[in-house]
Amino acid sequence: MHRPAAHRFEVLICAPFGRDAESVGSVLARDGYRASIFPDLAALGARVETDGGESVGLILLTEEALGFGFDILTRALRTQPDWSDIPIMVLAARRTGRGDAIVGLRHRLPDSVANVVILERPLGIESLVSSVATSMLARQKQFEMRDRLRELTLSREALAASERELRLVTDSLPVLIAFVDRDLVYRFANRAYEDWFGRGTDEVIGRTIPDVLGPENFETRRAAIAQALSGESVRLEVLLTMPGRPDRLTEIRYLPRRDGRGQVDGFHIFVLDITAHKRMENELREAAAMLEARVAERTEALSAEMTRREGVEEALRQSQKMEAIGQLTGGIAHDFNNMLAGVIGSLDLMRRRIESGDVEALERYRVNAMQAAQRAATLTARLLAFGRRQSLDLKALDLNAVVQGMEDLLRRTLGENIAIRTVLAPEPLVARTDVSQLENSLLNLAINARDAMPEGGRLTITARAATATEASAAARAGPFAVLEVADTGSGMSQETLAKAFEPFFTTKPIGQGTGLGLSQIYGFARQSGGHVAIESREGEGTTIRLLLPAEGVEVAVDAVAHSGEAPAGEGETVLVVEDEGLVRMLIVDVLGDLGYQPLEAVDAAMALPILESGARVDLLVTDVGLPGMNGRQLAEVARRLRPDLKILFVTGYAESASVRGEFLGDGMDLIAKPFEYEALGAKVREMIVGQPAG
Repeated sequence: MHRPAAHRFEVLICAPFGRDAESVGSVLARDGYRASIFPDLAALGARVETDGGESVGLILLTEEALGFGFDILTRALRTQPDWSDIPIMVLAARRTGRGDAIVGLRHRLPDSVANVVILERPLGIESLVSSVATSMLARQKQFEMRDRLRELTLSREALAASERELRLVTDSLPVLIAFVDRDLVYRFANRAYEDWFGRGTDEVIGRTIPDVLGPENFETRRAAIAQALSGESVRLEVLLTMPGRPDRLTEIRYLPRRDGRGQVDGFHIFVLDITAHKRMENELREAAAMLEARVAERTEALSAEMTRREGVEEALRQSQKMEAIGQLTGGIAHDFNNMLAGVIGSLDLMRRRIESGDVEALERYRVNAMQAAQRAATLTARLLAFGRRQSLDLKALDLNAVVQGMEDLLRRTLGENIAIRTVLAPEPLVARTDVSQLENSLLNLAINARDAMPEGGRLTITARAATATEASAAARAGPFAVLEVADTGSGMSQETLAKAFEPFFTTKPIGQGTGLGLSQIYGFARQSGGHVAIESREGEGTTIRLLLPAEGVEVAVDAVAHSGEAPAGEGETVLVVEDEGLVRMLIVDVLGDLGYQPLEAVDAAMALPILESGARVDLLVTDVGLPGMNGRQLAEVARRLRPDLKILFVTGYAESASVRGEFLGDGMDLIAKPFEYEALGAKVREMIVGQPAG
C-alpha cells in the first residue's frame, strides 16, 4: 500500500496524445489523489501562475508534451515564492539505452527546472503510484517548511513589537531600569541612564556595572549585588555621586531572574530618585517639631482653664448622679417598704391568730404575704433587667409564632374597646432571645398602650425584618428582627419621651405604676444584643420597636409550663451547696418533703469531700455566688470527679450567668431566686429523670 495524497494537493496532468492522461488520472483517483488534466503546457502553466502553486502538489507530463508551451510553464514556475519548488514527473518513451534517454531528455529541460523525476515507460501502476506518493510527500514538506518560516517570522515580529513596547514604557519612566547578567554586564538599560549618567543606552549596554558607576559607587553596592546573584531580592538606599552630576539619594531594588532550570542568570535593577521625597520628609519633621512646640505652649496656657472647667463639670456630674441615685433609691425604698409592710404585717397577724387559736384567717394572710413577696421579686427582676444583669435563656424562636400565641391573652387583657391588629412577616421571622422575657415585654407594652387609650382605640402589633437605618442604632451588627407595638392613644410630650426609659419614671398616678416597665424592656433588649426605639406625639399615639438579633433558620418554639403539685422524688440523693443558711434550710426542707435524700454544704470546701467520696449523688444543686470557689468553678471540678453528674445552679444575681447558653454546659440548668416550692420541685425532677416534669 502507498501513502495517499495530501488532502489539499492536486496532480496536474498533461499527456496530449492517446488516452494516457485519462488512464493516469483514473489510477491516481483510485488511490485517493485529486487530478486535473490539461491539453497542453500553456494551459497548465496558466493554472500554475493563477494558483501561485498553493494547491499544486505535482506536475505529471509525458515526454510528448514538452514540445508544446514548455517556455510558458517555465515562466509560471519562476513566479513561485522562494520556499516553493513544484516537483515535475516526466514519463519518457522507451529507448534502447535507458541512461542515454534520460540524459538526453534532461538536456531538453531548462536549467531553472531542477526538481524533475524522469520515469521510463511502460511503467507499472504500483511504481507510478509509489513515485507520485514520494513526490507528494516532498511537496508536503515544502509547505510545512513554509508554515514554520511564517511562524518564525510572526514570532520575530511579535518579539520585536514587544521589545518596542517595553522600550517605550521603560523609556517613559523617570526610573533607572536595567538587567545585568551574572558577569555584571548590562543587557538592557532604559533612557533614564542618559539623564542620570550622560551616556546613551548604547554606551551602557554591553558594559559592566563598575564601568558605568565607577569603582567607589560599585563598592557601596557590592554586597547587595552578591545577595541578588545568590537569589535574594534586595532593597537599599544609597547616595549616588557622579562627576559633573548632582548627587542623588536613591532607593535601589535588585530582583533576581531565574532561567528554565531555576538558576539565577542575572538580576533586574530598579532605581528611584528619592532626594525630593527625603527633603520633604525632613521639612515635614521640622514643621511638626515646630507645631508640637507651639501646641505645647498653647496646651500649657489652656491647662489652668481646663482644670477649672473640669472642676465645674465634675461638680455638675456629681450633682446629676446624686439626683439620679436619689430618684432610684427613693423609688426602690417606696416600693419595697410597701411590699415588706405587706409581708411583715401578714406574718405578724398570722402569729397573733395562731397564738389566739384562730386559724381560719391564716390562709388569707398567707396569700397576702405571698403576693407582696412576689411583687418584690418582680421588682427585683425588673431592676436586673434594667441593669442588664438578669439571667437570659437565649434561644431561636419565631416572632410570628410568639405574636400569634399571645393574641388571645392580649385580647382578654385589653378589653373589647381596643381593636387588636397583627401584621406578621410573610416568612418565619427567627430571632435569638429569651421567650419568657419577650412575652412579658409584649404584655407590658400592650398594657401601657391600653392605659394610653382609656376611651378605646387600635393596637397594631407587627413582626418584620429591620431596615438598615433601624439596625444601625443597635448594639451589634445585624441583621435584626423587629417586634413593633403601635397605639392610637394620647402619646407623649418631648419632655416625657426623653425620660421614658428612666427607672421609676411614670406618668401614672401614685400607686398605679412602678415606672420600671419600659426600663426593664430596654435592659432586656440591650442584654440580648438588640435595641429599643420609641416614637410618639401628643394626641397621635406611640410606636415602640423592639429590635432583636435575627437568625436565618426556621424554629419551633416550645414553652414548658409547670403547674400543680411538684412531682415527688424516689429517694434520690441531692447535694445542696448554699452559703445563705435560711435559703439552704428551705431548699433542704423542700427536697426532704418531696422524698429526696438531701446532703448539705455551706461552700465548695465542704462539698468537695462529698463529691470525692463514694457517696451517691444524683444531682448537685449549687448557688452560683459562693464565697471562695464559686458555683461554676465547683461544677467544673465536680464534672471532673463525676463526668455524668447533673448540676442545677441557683442564683439571685450572677453577672457571669447573664446569658444562660454561654454559662451552662450539657446536663446543666439554672433557676433564679426567689422560686416557689412547685417550681423547684419540678426543676429538680426534670434534671434527675432527664425530661420535663408534668
